[in-house]
Amino acid sequence: MSIGRHAGNLSAPTVVSAETMLRAIKGCGIVPFFENSIPGYSIEEMTDPVYWFDGEAGVLGPWDWKIDCLQSGDIFYGKFLCGGKAAFSTPSWYKELRNYRQSLGKYALESGPQTLVMDYIKENGSITIKEVRSLLGVKKSAADALMTRLQMQCRVVIGDLVRVYRGPELKYSGWQVASFCRPEDLLFDAPLPFAKPTAESTHHSPSESYELLSNHIAEFTGETSPRLIAKILG
Repeated sequence: MSIGRHAGNLSAPTVVSAETMLRAIKGCGIVPFFENSIPGYSIEEMTDPVYWFDGEAGVLGPWDWKIDCLQSGDIFYGKFLCGGKAAFSTPSWYKELRNYRQSLGKYALESGPQTLVMDYIKENGSITIKEVRSLLGVKKSAADALMTRLQMQCRVVIGDLVRVYRGPELKYSGWQVASFCRPEDLLFDAPLPFAKPTAESTHHSPSESYELLSNHIAEFTGETSPRLIAKILG
């Protein structure tokens, strides 16, 4: 799959099912979920508009298909691109991002609430937002912000998503509950039934990892602006 530099140069959208969405993610290697500073470089823009949150047709589109993509064991999902926005990555590209991110002081693990959450995950395997709130005694907005920060640090990813069925008819309208885990547990220990273990680390330096990521995005999208690519990678 190739992406032109501008959205107007793209071919017809290719994401029309969970299977084609997973194929698109693997083809991209690493890709934001939503429209961003690089035109065309998102699952949203690759999706046929008829499937983008088309609740009337009974199709929840990528918002629901991401569950099947995640549970394939072939990709990572979380808020780790574009300053804390949802994104997908194959394990190999996520390892490069993680290697680069954790070399930066601005993404260092902070003592206090962040450490408490990481210790909880290490002991229990995963954590939900509800459990974060209970552990720290904070509101949902604060819990969400903390988990986004940890995802940008590449210390946690979304390990699983569970569909929530409500009402007497147990209707599913797209509401989901996420659990967060450490990426190394998916990369190495594979505690989840759908995880596929791979080598845990990269042999590149942090600067080499960033260069690989930057060159990959530039080649894939046709985008030549280092500033725009940096906005994606953080």
